[in-house]
Amino acid sequence: MKAIVQRVAQASVTVGGEQISSIGRGLCVLLGISLEDTQRELEHMVRKILNLRIFEDESGKHWSKSVMDKQYEVLCVSQFTLQCILKGNKPDYHMAMPTEQAESFYNNFLEQLRKAYKPELIKDGKFGAYMQVHIQNDGPVTIELESPAATVDPKQLTKLEKQQQRKEKTRTKVPSESSRERNVPRNKDDPSASSGAEGDVSSEREP
Repeated sequence: MKAIVQRVAQASVTVGGEQISSIGRGLCVLLGISLEDTQRELEHMVRKILNLRIFEDESGKHWSKSVMDKQYEVLCVSQFTLQCILKGNKPDYHMAMPTEQAESFYNNFLEQLRKAYKPELIKDGKFGAYMQVHIQNDGPVTIELESPAATVDPKQLTKLEKQQQRKEKTRTKVPSESSRERNVPRNKDDPSASSGAEGDVSSEREP
């Protein structure tokens, strides 16, 4: 699960020319749900968002207070495009949770936010709709959050990443017996003696 959290002076959501939600000072949260997300990731993200210290305290000290400390509002907007994987220049969204499953998951996320905070201070866009999100970023302050990493889908790896992994594996491979023997100087008196010579020069080999 990924979230873009912005500290805002105000924010609103418009659908079809009609404003359906708005907040004053607080947080605007753009949330991208992954195919692999579970209740564990959901609860982690709820805690992080509500406890993120990006507001000043009464004396003006920055990075001291959370949205709950200040009793500010939170506007949440579902944004599957945060789960984008680029294939060249083309966005691919196969890692985003399917719409039917994601809607239920997102509604559960909102419910958990409201339970942990104040229901009347949690606002929402319209799931699945084409929205215009108006954000007046205060600072600007923008924080990227991501739930603890799950197992990586091999499809996410680009060709370059795969090539790099193959190179690393090649570097770390243990040399074969024959290659080790080729690198070991033979004793002039006994050409067949290799084990003793190998022990003598092991510390002198280049890595």
